[in-house]
Amino acid sequence: MLLCVGSANAQLYKWVGPDGKVTYSDAPPPSAATKVETKSLTTSGINASDLPYEVAEATKSHPVTLYTTKDCLPCDEGRKLLTARGIPFIEKTVNSNDDIAQYKQAGGDGQLPLLVVGNFRERAFEAGAWNNVLTTAGYPESSRLPRSYRNPPAQAAAPAAPAEEKRAPANASANTGARPTATDLPPAIGNAPPGFRF
Repeated sequence: MLLCVGSANAQLYKWVGPDGKVTYSDAPPPSAATKVETKSLTTSGINASDLPYEVAEATKSHPVTLYTTKDCLPCDEGRKLLTARGIPFIEKTVNSNDDIAQYKQAGGDGQLPLLVVGNFRERAFEAGAWNNVLTTAGYPESSRLPRSYRNPPAQAAAPAAPAEEKRAPANASANTGARPTATDLPPAIGNAPPGFRF
């Protein structure tokens, strides 16, 4: 049993040995290693190293995502049930048209909240149905999380695209019909002029 608990709290290490060989392992690197990187094992945005073994295993197999919206009493009740039962979950808010599209892609049909537990979907809030799905997925009946544990903050179901992706269409010459500039063409290879590939 102690070996199982150790694996739930494992970290992943990456390092370069004296011979230049890159190694990935769950064991700490030797003292001669250089360029050491450490990463905690996470599951769907939940840090599994913070979780007891039973909860970590259920989170790996059946991650929980809760889709909510503002001013929604059933959403608040669903969130309270998950928190009281000690279920690690990701909350996604549905407020924009892009969020609605993501919500529908996740299996939503217009009723909030939507509880996604692995491949299971529970639409609207009904405590008995939610508890049955969570128990079937292997989550404990009562909280086993450390008192210091906090779920990640809620995020939009469809997060905004990074600034670079938003600028790309404005700079794309193919959409405007303008002649491509040297910066839009592939780099020259050998003695070939820009834009030519052999």
